[in-house]
Formats: sequence, C-alpha cells, structure tokens
Amino acid sequence: MHYQLIHQDENKTWAVVLETGDEANACLLAFAREQHLSAAHFTAIGAFERAVLGYFDWNTKDYRRNPVDEQVEVVSLIGDVALKGDAPKLHMHAVLGEPDGRALGGHLLEGHVRPTLEVILTESPAHLRRLHDPASGLALIHLEKELP
Repeated sequence: MHYQLIHQDENKTWAVVLETGDEANACLLAFAREQHLSAAHFTAIGAFERAVLGYFDWNTKDYRRNPVDEQVEVVSLIGDVALKGDAPKLHMHAVLGEPDGRALGGHLLEGHVRPTLEVILTESPAHLRRLHDPASGLALIHLEKELP
C-alpha cells in the first residue's frame, strides 16, 4: 500500500493505492488508524483476484458470506470511516464486475487486490461515532444532534 496527501485545507484528501496481494479491509483500516481518522468517506476502483461480499440477513442479524472466487473488476467501492469506541471502523459496499459483464454487490467483507485498487479518501469535518443498534445488532452511525 502506498499513499499520498493530494489536498489539504480544513480537511485532507489522500490517494491510497493498494497492490497485488493487499487485502482492502486490512490496509484501509491500518491507514485510518495511522492517520488517526475519526470520520472520512472514500471511493475506489480497481480489481480483486477474489473477494467475499456480505448480505445482512435481518432474521439472523448476521452477514451471509458470498465468496467470489475469480478475478473481478471493482466497478465501484464506496465506504466511510467512523469511530466505534475510540477506534476507527470501516463500512464498505462494493459492486464487482464478472468477466461476462454481470455485476455482484454487497457489503465488502474481504477484497484481495490484483493488480490495483485506487482509493480516494477524504477526511470529514466532524467526528462520526458508531453505536450498537439493538434492533439490527449492527454498529450504526449515531448523530449526536441535528444541525439547523
């Protein structure tokens, strides 16, 4: 993984480039920890040699794991960074393109890069916190107060 700060005013924007063999979740979480991010959003394109997409099953309150065991294009990957406790936590969704043009989508649980994943990540101006939601069993973004 390589990165470069490409813009800085009151917020920072980085280009983060992952390479063959990098796992997207692990690398982006390490980057968020290293940069002490408390709130950010990102987009990415590239390709995975394999991935695991998740589908949240409301009845079991858990993610169904859907392995993708072939080279796929990362047509779109979007996500955010928010704090859960004092540590950054990622939330990512991806649309993956299969060789025949069909698309698969879901929560990105694993993404093994080949040959690259190009991420543009922008720090957000306010801290975002995730709190446990008893109805879903998930850690969801909690807004402390609404702005006028």
